[in-house]
Amino acid sequence: TFDVEMETGTGKTYVYLRTIFELNQQYSFTKFIIVVPSIAIKEGTYKSLEMTKEHFETIYNKIPYDYFVYDSSNLEQVRNFATNENLQIMIINIDAFNKSFKDPQKEEKANIIHRNNDKLSGNKPIDLIKETNPIVIIDEPQSVSTTTKAKEAIASLNPMCVINYSATHKEKNHAVYKLDAIDAYELELVKQIEVAGFETVNSHNQAYVKLVSVSNTNNKISARLEIDIQNKDKITRKVVTVAKGIDLFEKSNRRQVYEGYEVGDISCEKGKEFVSFTKTPEVLQLKQAIGTIDDDIIKEQQIYKTVEEHLDKELRYINKGIKVLSLFFVDKVANYRVAEGKGKYAIIFERAYNELIQREKYQSLVVETDAEKVHGGYFAVDKKTGFKDTTGKTLADADTYTLIMKDKERLLNLDEPLRFIFSHSALREGWDNPNVFQICTLNDSKSDTKKRQEIGRGLRLCVNQHGERVHGFEINTLTVMANESYEDFAQGLQKEIENDEGIRFGVIEKNSFMDIGGLDLSASIKIYTSFKESAYINKEDKVTEILRADLNENKLKIPEQFEPVREEITQQTKKICGKINCNNFATKHVVKLNNEVYLSEEFKQLWEKIKYKTTYSIEFDTNELINICAAELKKQINVGTAKLMYKKGVLEFGASGIESVQTEQLVVGEDTSKVVLPDILTFLQNKTDLTRNTLVEILTKSGTLKQFEINAQRYMDDVAKILVATMQVTIVDGIKYTKIEDSYEQTLFETRELLGYMGKNLMESNKSVYEHIVYDSDVEKDFATQCENLDCVQLYTKLPNWFKIKTPLGNYNPDWAIVINDNDKEHVYFVVETKGNVLGQSLRAMERAKVHCGKEHFSALGVEFKATTKLDDILE
Repeated sequence: TFDVEMETGTGKTYVYLRTIFELNQQYSFTKFIIVVPSIAIKEGTYKSLEMTKEHFETIYNKIPYDYFVYDSSNLEQVRNFATNENLQIMIINIDAFNKSFKDPQKEEKANIIHRNNDKLSGNKPIDLIKETNPIVIIDEPQSVSTTTKAKEAIASLNPMCVINYSATHKEKNHAVYKLDAIDAYELELVKQIEVAGFETVNSHNQAYVKLVSVSNTNNKISARLEIDIQNKDKITRKVVTVAKGIDLFEKSNRRQVYEGYEVGDISCEKGKEFVSFTKTPEVLQLKQAIGTIDDDIIKEQQIYKTVEEHLDKELRYINKGIKVLSLFFVDKVANYRVAEGKGKYAIIFERAYNELIQREKYQSLVVETDAEKVHGGYFAVDKKTGFKDTTGKTLADADTYTLIMKDKERLLNLDEPLRFIFSHSALREGWDNPNVFQICTLNDSKSDTKKRQEIGRGLRLCVNQHGERVHGFEINTLTVMANESYEDFAQGLQKEIENDEGIRFGVIEKNSFMDIGGLDLSASIKIYTSFKESAYINKEDKVTEILRADLNENKLKIPEQFEPVREEITQQTKKICGKINCNNFATKHVVKLNNEVYLSEEFKQLWEKIKYKTTYSIEFDTNELINICAAELKKQINVGTAKLMYKKGVLEFGASGIESVQTEQLVVGEDTSKVVLPDILTFLQNKTDLTRNTLVEILTKSGTLKQFEINAQRYMDDVAKILVATMQVTIVDGIKYTKIEDSYEQTLFETRELLGYMGKNLMESNKSVYEHIVYDSDVEKDFATQCENLDCVQLYTKLPNWFKIKTPLGNYNPDWAIVINDNDKEHVYFVVETKGNVLGQSLRAMERAKVHCGKEHFSALGVEFKATTKLDDILE
């Protein structure tokens, strides 16, 4: 059983589908079963296979394959799955095969897949599947295989292996890949999150009581109430447990406003839960509150602000071909839609939309002005009772989800007026539209629903009208309209990530570096100890500002023996030192142009110098490339046989805990069996694009081919990685750029909006093209501050992310362009790359190569390029 951890919205479905084709191509496996937790995900997976069919046929040379959703009324598909020699992919939800299959007396209650069937010559469908030893892919295992019955059901498929794909694995198995929430954010593989919080403040002048839950355990009836409690210097809101006869006056530390609030009846009857009081007329229903701003007023403001933010984004993306969608999670379907028509949320929404769309600022939008046509709801339907609240896992949801998945592409079309989608909690998993930019949580903020599940519906990077993925946080920002404060939401989300990912933000422990770059516990303890010695962590193991400063400047001190995995250790340390990136909507600021600088003659002259694009050509000596690659292989390749190791150690008991100290290590067994060697040249050609002759020379000169015989697959994988990395860096040494007529026009500054957050990544500027600088790090902030303070800097600008230089390693976006007043020359132009540490060996090879390309590009334009952290370096 293997685990693949991928953050929600990063393309998990595509990855496991691609894995299926890779396993087929490389190892000829043909039987795959995708097990999903719900009808929503089942429909989504099938839709993904439909949409990617042409794509996979192109990549895998029109390989014949069949895919289908298991249907108990069409068992011929199961026969075909078992007997057809082509690649077969079956999608099945767990509820279709986990019922009563062990008890022969209850066969009529078992899933059809476990019953004998005449259409299959009396065989059970499951028996045909068993014979194929399928590879089982489990989508969202935390929702599929947590019960004993579900695990038995998975085992009944007789799988050769199981591969779990999820963002939140409840049970840990053999992890083969991890892309967590922090990685996804830093790599900009998901939208950034901003939170607009709604909370009641300064409302302690009357008795506040909210019924959170009721309980009847062992005939002891109790209720959990949220009330305001008087502490020494302030009033805090807490949940307390009460029974009949409890006086809230005493529970609140004798706050006068609670006089008379003695608990009377507590009802635990499902659907009729309430608490009453003996001396006051109030009767509290479940989740209801008194003594606060009316809940409907808060909900109205949430809806209003969601519509306003939606229209603001429509305005910003009007020329980008991006359709903006907003998603509302409702607590009860009846609040949006009732048998006789509109519920209260629909009425509030239409009132808000009709008012806002009339504003002058939105008159340029080509959107539907009739509020009734722009919103819709997706809810399961019961033939007797009409719309119903469901979990998303029942058969009653099937038609609803089919409709949703069919609408997925239609919803992205700008001509389709539907832009606001209301749903019950059933859409938490499985329904993902990449263009959801707002999520409004009208359900209870303290429900069992996980924030990560809810916001996961809007984390995918958006697409334009051509279906092309649009990158960059300036476009991809998900706004959450939460019915709690920004601080509470961010703290709750961070706790969830800590629980799911095993990361304690701001705390480094002895095991923090285990499994990072192949390190074991003893190695992790050595790094932890060295961090203590460097004052990177305090007595409570919390990170210090000394560590954060050294990380910012690329000066992290680690024991010399761990230099080969410095990058992995650094990334893990940065992750721990950071916190979940959740921006405060209230501090969002649209950065405006500083026209005094932007329209100045000096800036026009600067832009005229640097605006031109270039093409590049690469000249390199093949013999030299062969020699360099061979030398790298000789230095880095070290492949051994599979070994059986014997290790012995003693346990040492100390104040800090129990530690194991290894005392002996022996190889007691070795795999020396001969295997048929694969076609290494074809494999490496596909990975590197080098000719067979060149590859033969590299491998021969490296003197490492004997290791190929020892462990062929490991050798080929390692060689491919080393060659690709070496080539990427080596070939740029001979790069030459040529200026062309195409350019970035200055007017782009006027059409591309820039956003930042006050107190987080914005600083005021008088010398820049913008009124504020949006900085990405403390190094950039310090550099901008130097530019502001030094008289010799006439103007400067942070180069926008649309200003890109093409390189063989991908696009490169340099940091700054500056104009300096010099005594000898009136203006000196520089383009600057600010790095924490600009010493060549401190930069990663890829970054170093891109900086080199940037230098050559600007050299072709006659502009000097400098990598530095301090303005003094340029002035000197």
